Amino acid sequence: MSTLPIHKKYNCQEASAVYFKQFYLACLAHASYLIGADGEAAVVDPQRDVDQYLAEAEANGLQIKYVIETHLHADFVSGHGELAARTGAEIVIGERAGATFPHRAARDGDELQIGRVTLRLIETPGHTPEGISVLVIDQSVSDQPRKVLTGDTLFIGDVGRPDLAGAKGYTPETMAAMLYDTLHEKLLKLDDAVEVYPAHGAGSMCGRNLSKETSSTIGQQRSLNYALAPMSKDEFVRMMTSDLPEQPAYFSRDAEINRAGASALADLTRPAALSPEGVAAFAAQSGNVVLDVRPAADYGAGHVPGSINIGLGGQFATWAGSLILLTAPVVLVAADEQQIDEAVMRLARVGIENVKGYLSGGISAWRRAGQEAAIIPQISVAELREMIGAESAPQVVDVRRPAEYEGGHVPRAVAAPLSHLERTLAGLPLDPTRPTAVICAGGYRSSAACGLLARQGFKHLYNVAGGTGAWQGAGYEVEATAAK
Repeated sequence: MSTLPIHKKYNCQEASAVYFKQFYLACLAHASYLIGADGEAAVVDPQRDVDQYLAEAEANGLQIKYVIETHLHADFVSGHGELAARTGAEIVIGERAGATFPHRAARDGDELQIGRVTLRLIETPGHTPEGISVLVIDQSVSDQPRKVLTGDTLFIGDVGRPDLAGAKGYTPETMAAMLYDTLHEKLLKLDDAVEVYPAHGAGSMCGRNLSKETSSTIGQQRSLNYALAPMSKDEFVRMMTSDLPEQPAYFSRDAEINRAGASALADLTRPAALSPEGVAAFAAQSGNVVLDVRPAADYGAGHVPGSINIGLGGQFATWAGSLILLTAPVVLVAADEQQIDEAVMRLARVGIENVKGYLSGGISAWRRAGQEAAIIPQISVAELREMIGAESAPQVVDVRRPAEYEGGHVPRAVAAPLSHLERTLAGLPLDPTRPTAVICAGGYRSSAACGLLARQGFKHLYNVAGGTGAWQGAGYEVEATAAK
């Protein structure tokens, strides 16, 4: 997934300008930043692959002086170590992070200087204990901040979930109370005109109601953000700790990788080209994962038996981290070697570094070698509706998240969220011998679920192309489930 940059220069004086750029990585819903002035720069919350920051700084005559982490990210592996190694920059992170790499431990009110710009660091715990926000102050204009980079403390439309630090001795209730104080005693004390730039947007699992907008102002959030509405601390804590979405399995591991600092991407070994026979032998070993990164339709038309499908066209890294153990040996199946390189890099972004090889020549080579290709028919919502009305109707499995399912689903569909499908399958009212139609919002998650169900012995699977969105768009009947 390409990075979608948003940048602006604002004139401080006619003689020069302060440089500010947001890099938005859509597949991880992650925003990082480059701030520069007078030949110096800081990068905030960098993604694992750091070449773009280096190229941008060089193009604008900037030397990266600081790499700032607003907190220990759980949903991706940061590139702070590699960026510091390649530039000589100092890494700055909150003192409560317990970081084991060389760094400056940030305390409330600390200031960093890049040319005429002062970066004032304020401790903003609540999402994590060590969270900091960065106030951007152009001293040639005013001693008051014009922007604040809020990490995962304050999002556009939401605030950070408070349950990611539980393993370190903090309860969600404790963290939510800290978050309330942070919001009301620090961030909401800022002027309404201060621009807000968070570390994540819609699609991130670090919050619940994130907007598709990637920036806002304090004033707009004061008016529109549900979590900033007037309420007591007790009310806020109850709201923030109720009905939290399940935490993806890889989050705690990624946070620990970031605490120690990840290796450089260049240090990763490129996966080996494997013959069909080699892939078949690999797939036969328990614990190994054959990951097919092609679109759902291509996967359905023919794939390595036992493989799972997580297409590069969706939230690839997030779902890979959720469905694959970070330590599991992986072999890739793709359309070409360019996709292999992209998949390796994107897997590394969430800490999956154990890619052993890839199927040389793709599925065409697999078939030419006489290997059997498994098939999962792709059906339209019209075909599903017709099948449901037949005497031998299939069981329908909806693999969306609970809130999506409750908002409207195909009648009599069984709720089986993809993130924990394999763990909960035994307790679901499903018969592996019956025809099974799998549905999600659009056909992406359901394709992944088909691969998982096939590995559990389901023989007659159908992937519903277009998903529930197409079902509702066609005007077909849906059932809604009252939220508990």
